[in-house]
Amino acid sequence: MTSSALVPTQGTDKADRIAEVNRHTAETRIHVRVNLDGSGVANLHTGIGFFDHMLDQIARHGLIDLDVHCDGDLHIDGHHTVEDVGIAIGQAIAQAVGDKKGLRRYGHAYVPLDEALSRAVIDLSGRPGLSFDIAFTSAMVGQFDTQLTYEFFQGFANHALATVHIDNLKGINAHHQAETAFKAFGRALRMAVERDARMVGMIPSTKGVL
Repeated sequence: MTSSALVPTQGTDKADRIAEVNRHTAETRIHVRVNLDGSGVANLHTGIGFFDHMLDQIARHGLIDLDVHCDGDLHIDGHHTVEDVGIAIGQAIAQAVGDKKGLRRYGHAYVPLDEALSRAVIDLSGRPGLSFDIAFTSAMVGQFDTQLTYEFFQGFANHALATVHIDNLKGINAHHQAETAFKAFGRALRMAVERDARMVGMIPSTKGVL
């Protein structure tokens, strides 16, 4: 017979959950700052207007204060910028949640926008993985290559050490498809990083570590 229980430990639940990441490569120079207990304020400059608009959705609907400044090799294309911003935000989230004591851990959301409907599910599991299903109806929205939506979420999942599922269930307009995905992700992330009053000082796993 076996038994399991969530493991109470000395809590760091009330600590400020703010993190900054500087990521410099031959392709991009990125500064990211996140505050998980913010009010959704965003200061964004990636050089890709529609991408800034999507990051603003994460901040606003996730109630996360988010600063992102990226100088990338946009003379080539947007790939390195979008992927590397995903990596840096993932790293910042991983730092901000710390040992994950007292967190809800899981988050999910459905978001509609006119004809489009998307779902996002997140597990701050410590095991990176992405399941992504969006059949975009257009290759470009403004100066944003819609294929790079996958690269953003892949970079985030790998470096936040999170399991992420992103699905567009319905959609005709590519702008709406992308926007519902990013909004749903923001709301799911908000749920996952929320403090749970019933989990103070406890790791949300029967393993006792995430």
